[in-house]
Formats: sequence, C-alpha cells, structure tokens
Amino acid sequence: GVRRADRRPAALRCPKDAELSNDLGYAQAHDTSIEERYEPVPLLKDKVIVLSGVGPGLGRALGEEAAKLGADLVLASRTASRLEKMAAVVESHGRRAVVVPTDITDEASRAALVERSLEAFGRVDCLLNNAFAIPPMDPITQISSEALAKANETNVFAPLRLSALFADALSASKGSIIMLNSCVVFSSQPEYAGYKLSKGALEHLASSLATELGPRGIRVNSVAPSYIYEDVNRGYFDFLAAVEGTTHEEVYAAKAAPTDLKRLASPQEVARAALFLASDLASAVTGQMLTVDCGEFHD
Repeated sequence: GVRRADRRPAALRCPKDAELSNDLGYAQAHDTSIEERYEPVPLLKDKVIVLSGVGPGLGRALGEEAAKLGADLVLASRTASRLEKMAAVVESHGRRAVVVPTDITDEASRAALVERSLEAFGRVDCLLNNAFAIPPMDPITQISSEALAKANETNVFAPLRLSALFADALSASKGSIIMLNSCVVFSSQPEYAGYKLSKGALEHLASSLATELGPRGIRVNSVAPSYIYEDVNRGYFDFLAAVEGTTHEEVYAAKAAPTDLKRLASPQEVARAALFLASDLASAVTGQMLTVDCGEFHD
C-alpha cells in the first residue's frame, strides 16, 4: 500500500528532541491552585529511582517531583544535554543524580544502564518506564508494519527488557516497576489506534509482570494519564486550533469537558500520582493501572 505522510504536528513527531517555544498558547481556565497548597513530604527518602525517558513535560516533572520527595535518580534517555539539565534540577533539591545516556531499544545499552545504576548507588528501588514513541496518527490499517514495530520497540519491548534486567536488583530491595501508560487505551478514535496498540500491549505486559515477579517481592503497576497540560499538548492544542479555526482556550475547554473536574491534569499532578506507587504507602498495591485524568474515565 501507499505509505501515508505523518500528519502529526512537530511537537508530537519529536517529543524528545523538539525545542518547544515559550510562545505556545495557554488556557487561562487551567487551574494551578494545587501548587499553592501542595507541600512535599519525604515519601521516597533515600530510595533510588531509575527514570527511563527524560523528555519535556512529564519526564521532567517525574524527575523533579521524585527529588522533592527525597529520591536519588538515575536519568536515562538518548539526549545527554537534556539529562544534564535534569540532573542539575535534581541536585538543586539536595538529591543525587547520575546521568546515563541510553538507547533503550538496544540491549547492550540497556545492560549498561543496569550496571551503571548499581555501580553508582548499589541498589535500585524503582524502575520508572516513561519513554514512549507515537506512531503516525492514521487509521491502523494505513500505518506501515515498520512504523508500528518501531513504536512497539520503545513502548513495549524496551520496558519488558529493562524490567527483566533490573529484576534482581528490584528483588533485593523489594522494589517496584511503574509503567507510564495512557488513557488512549480507553479510546477508539482511528487516529489513536496505532498508539493504542502499543499502550494496550504495555497494560497487559504490566499485569503479566506483576504476576511473574510478585513472588520475588517486586510490585508492578501502571499509570494512565489522559491529556496532560504541558508543552507538547499545548503545541498540539495550538495545532488543532489552527486547523479547526478556533482558539487554544476553546480546544482546552473541549478536551476538559468530559472530565469531572472540568480541567486537565498538570505533569506535576501525574508525576505525584505515579510516585505514590513507588512509595511504601503502596506496599500492597500491584497489578493495577491508576488513571490520572481528572475524572474522565470511570470503572
């Protein structure tokens, strides 16, 4: 068949490498008052978290919020300069950070990440699989098998192999694995089908790993946000507003309308919910997927 052009806006095509500008639209209706009320507590004091996927938005929030909760971090992604910036943020909160440039789709690079993590800290308490790839936003029958396979390498097989490679260390610490999933698994829109394919597989992988690794004391859970109001989606909302002849504010309102809270979650809110699962407060929680979506989807 004919290979269709990738019609996604630049912010979605290159979420790890795009330098997003400060002149993105911003919805005045977005409620940030929680930031005035929230006070971090040392839920993760002296725990070591390996964060795979340190990109704009959620990746950055996961690293900073973990540090605020008392964790030390191993930071892994392809882009060394981004890792160094994230390490500086972690260290600004009085915690240690180790930078390990990693191609998580390469087995030797994954093994090196495990070796470097244990060399630096001697233990690992949580593996946080946040890296992701988005295939073309076309109906799934019109996406090439190569494009689907490439997304699955990052979204499914890399988390599987990292979980396997870190299993001994996590068993020793009675630690946990957290998969960053997506509420796309509840959606049937054709443009999300390719992404849903890999995130649906990731959900089932987490469930299987919870059962397999549970006897070794390892908990495995998932977190599924819906739209997160951060730079990538701000750029996407600008794109939709231009295509639809509306405004950024109207796009935000439309995306927030299905939620109970009538707003979208911030990356900090999603990060804090995810990090709860890494804490000892969640010591009996495994095999679960926590939706962080301001009440968009209900059981």
